[in-house]
Amino acid sequence: MAENTGQDRTEEPTARRLKKARDEGQVARSIELPAAAVVISALVVLALSGPWMVSRLSTQFTAGFRFDRKSMDQPLLMATAFAEQTASALLVITPILGTTLVMAILGSALTGGFLFATSAIAPKGEKLNPINGLKRIFGTHALIELTKAILKCLLVGSAVWLSVSLRMDDLLRVGEMPLEPALALAGRITMESALAVSLALAVIAVIDVPWQKYSFTKRMRMTRQEVKDEMKEMEGSPEVKGYIRRRQREMANARMMQRVKDADVVITNPEHFAVALEYDPNGDGAPIVVAKGSDFMAAQIREEAAKCGVHLFPAPELARALYFTTEAEQQVPESLYHAVAQVIAYVFSLEGAQPGRGGMRKPSPQVPPAMRFDASGQRLEPEFATP
Repeated sequence: MAENTGQDRTEEPTARRLKKARDEGQVARSIELPAAAVVISALVVLALSGPWMVSRLSTQFTAGFRFDRKSMDQPLLMATAFAEQTASALLVITPILGTTLVMAILGSALTGGFLFATSAIAPKGEKLNPINGLKRIFGTHALIELTKAILKCLLVGSAVWLSVSLRMDDLLRVGEMPLEPALALAGRITMESALAVSLALAVIAVIDVPWQKYSFTKRMRMTRQEVKDEMKEMEGSPEVKGYIRRRQREMANARMMQRVKDADVVITNPEHFAVALEYDPNGDGAPIVVAKGSDFMAAQIREEAAKCGVHLFPAPELARALYFTTEAEQQVPESLYHAVAQVIAYVFSLEGAQPGRGGMRKPSPQVPPAMRFDASGQRLEPEFATP
């Protein structure tokens, strides 16, 4: 990760920093949570199927000490019998083995997620550096882990000692009891001890998981200079800049398309440009450009306007003038007030016309010479401007 520059690491880690750490196999991981999950899941399986397991194991244990004459005459058959007994015993405890395996994987993934990073196991020179090794052994992190291990041993050991001490008399009687009652009593004592251990491990996991997340976040903190350097690096990337610009255009276009339905008129080129205008006759402001576009975007604006019943008004010079001089959500330039007013007045007259009677005569708005542009956005000289 980033080198220590001597500055205080006061800044929260960025998403890029966390992703880089994850790619290198560094995540918040608690070893106590999967340990507690394994013990508790094994305890649940034992509680549900313990009598059946004890019965099967007892039967197999008893059968394992019975030998017929054939086995006595052929010692090699003893190995086969032992293998069969072992396979049968493994089959009986398969539910516990399978459950604990799944819970070990899930418990480990709950804090840091599923992760397989080859870079974490790749050989690195810094791992062979004896100075770094001494820092890991005698550093603050090692001291904290040692303290945790001692406390965990004390807590788990106390739980086991308390559980066993309460049943000491029963344990002493196990050797004097028949096999099946002895196994049943041993199973109950084992369950009680496992319950005490599982509770102790659960308490440890509840404390360790938040601590591991806090500790990991603290290790990943950055200095202000590291944050600035990362921002400069990201902003300087052509791919990132291109992606940001593309997303900005997409978002701006989406907002404009939503505003087309609010327009009163769309002035078109009629093919290459389209500018949608909104005007509030009760307000004091000038008409506002709510959307504009060229070529494909212009076609989309015209199509959306047709769906929403917005009038289309072909005026090539006025459409180009508005497109090249005004941005979305801006008022039209003062020099274009008269031309735009003619168009809006004509549109409003059509909306207010009575059935069977037309509105006012369709105007031919004139654009001032200084506001005339060609299709590429170059301002036309007065002598070349279209009258």
